[in-house]
Amino acid sequence: MPAAPFTFAKSIATVSLSGTLPEKLEAAAAIGFDGVEIFENDLLTFDGSPADVRRIAEGLGLEITIFQPFRDFEAMPDPIRARNLDRAERKFDVMQALGTDLVLVCSNTQAAAIDDPARAAADLAEMAERAHRRGLRVGYEALAWGRHVNRWSQAWDIVQRADHPALGLIVDSFHTLSLGDDYAGIAGVPGEKIFFVQLADAPKLSMDVLSWSRHFRNFPGQGQLPVTGFLKAVLDAGYRGPLSLEIFNDEFRAAPARLTALDGLRSLIHVEAEAGHGQGLPEPPDCRGVEFLEFAVDAAAREKLAALLGTLGFRRAGRHRSKDVDLYRNGGVNLVLNSEEDSAASEHFQMHGPSVCAMAFRVDDAGRAIARAEALRCVLWRERVGDGERHIPALRAPDGTLIHLVEGDPAGRSIWEDDFHLLPGAAVEDDPATTLTGIDHVAQALPFGRMDSFVLFYRAVFGFVPETLWELPDPYGLIRSRALVSPDAGTGRGVRLPLNISESRRTATGRFVSATSGAGVHHVAFGTPDAASLVEALSAAGAPFLPIPANYYDDLAVKHPLDDDELALLKRRELLYDRDDHGSGGGGGEFRHAYTDSFADRFFFEVVERRGGYRQFGAVNAPVRMAIQAQLREGARPQDYLD
Repeated sequence: MPAAPFTFAKSIATVSLSGTLPEKLEAAAAIGFDGVEIFENDLLTFDGSPADVRRIAEGLGLEITIFQPFRDFEAMPDPIRARNLDRAERKFDVMQALGTDLVLVCSNTQAAAIDDPARAAADLAEMAERAHRRGLRVGYEALAWGRHVNRWSQAWDIVQRADHPALGLIVDSFHTLSLGDDYAGIAGVPGEKIFFVQLADAPKLSMDVLSWSRHFRNFPGQGQLPVTGFLKAVLDAGYRGPLSLEIFNDEFRAAPARLTALDGLRSLIHVEAEAGHGQGLPEPPDCRGVEFLEFAVDAAAREKLAALLGTLGFRRAGRHRSKDVDLYRNGGVNLVLNSEEDSAASEHFQMHGPSVCAMAFRVDDAGRAIARAEALRCVLWRERVGDGERHIPALRAPDGTLIHLVEGDPAGRSIWEDDFHLLPGAAVEDDPATTLTGIDHVAQALPFGRMDSFVLFYRAVFGFVPETLWELPDPYGLIRSRALVSPDAGTGRGVRLPLNISESRRTATGRFVSATSGAGVHHVAFGTPDAASLVEALSAAGAPFLPIPANYYDDLAVKHPLDDDELALLKRRELLYDRDDHGSGGGGGEFRHAYTDSFADRFFFEVVERRGGYRQFGAVNAPVRMAIQAQLREGARPQDYLD
């Protein structure tokens, strides 16, 4: 009989979570962690004994994997050395009361520390011998800002010199990767001598490593460090202990502990699989575009939104067989307006008003996608299904938005044929001048501090790739924007999801989040092969495209080598323009686009034309859009400011 696959225990440091120590333990256990690192500061502020902590943890089914940190121990002058050994004995008392056998000793940062690896090894050997007598172990870790030891290889050299069975190496991805240290050699360390592994990611920042570590770490998959490669080297060494998270992050420590813990566990499951050891985690789905967007509306909002969609070339194409739901269609775009009572859409409307309550991705295998989502601790959703209607599996995004997964039918039938009474003429070709090719991208506004959570969700569950972070000036503050795209989004058939956050409540993003009680879809961009012709036709139908100031085109003529005819066309149609260096043929890609005014101050639409392989989202024009929308919202015009 083959041996059962090995499963790594999952652990998290209490410093990574908000709340009191009992609250942190409860959150870690509720989400499904196997163990916790007890951070000394959490124990110091706990109104109880170490033995009480042990009883709480045992009652929750948690192992205390390590006690940490023990600082500034090795290679100190003789008088301090004796005191440090006494200190160690007192820590051993605490460890035994906690019920853990491992303590983390981080490399010395004191100016008095002696630069002598042999002396450091002798001190650690003495500590390890004293620990061994009590059935305990010592793990030595190189801090990135250590006085004389800041590389894992230096720490490993000292552990080898000490040569004691109760002394081993502890490696932390942040301490290694923040210095650009070569982690490949970790694979050559005997697995049994790696006593503990801590994982953390981080954005790439230009600042001192201590401040970077204390405030900006995040979970694997949320930053830009090669944590997967680091973990692969650790696993290649034969390490079989816990995989643990040690995250110092101001936003995490202010967020609800369970939400943070869920992200943490999801990140460990994902990075373990990425490193080649995930037990049964299915491959991410192949996302082939957005099949539909669903809007939560009541009767009044449905009428108004339908009228707006009519100006954008949409027509009512179907009625749901068993629900108060209408289908509106323009070319390759399907929009669903849901007014069904006692439904997920109704609940969404009560909370957020007229809003996008669901998205549907076209995927190659919905069953595999759902199995992956379940393994990554996602919440699944089952909608009531009428006779003969198709079950469309769905899961919830971190903000509660439903994501449906639509798989092609072997018989070639669409979900619209199964679930809707399609109206006469629904299959008739649209007017070429107003036809949309599909949903180009769906932008979401997020509460401040939640960007990392959404990045991890889309990256882990769907395999989307995070792009460069943009900072966009709004008239009332700053907006940070980062897009998640499916791996084949450049082919025109994938999914693109820009995510936006703002600390200010007055920016366009901040207003959206505060006005709609949380995150959600902020705007929807439709694709077209000819933006100029489309905008001309839709404007004649009454589409409320934003007026663009003449100053914009004066500046555009300076920025880009546009001929007079093209510049005149852009100005006449009030189109915005951008170009990038990613286009095919080496000539760069081009982007023409236009925005509508917002609907009920909730969301707005955009039409976009991509030429020559343009890959971005026209972010350079977002400040223009936000300024105009702010002026329209306030009812201001330039002449209002003239004498």
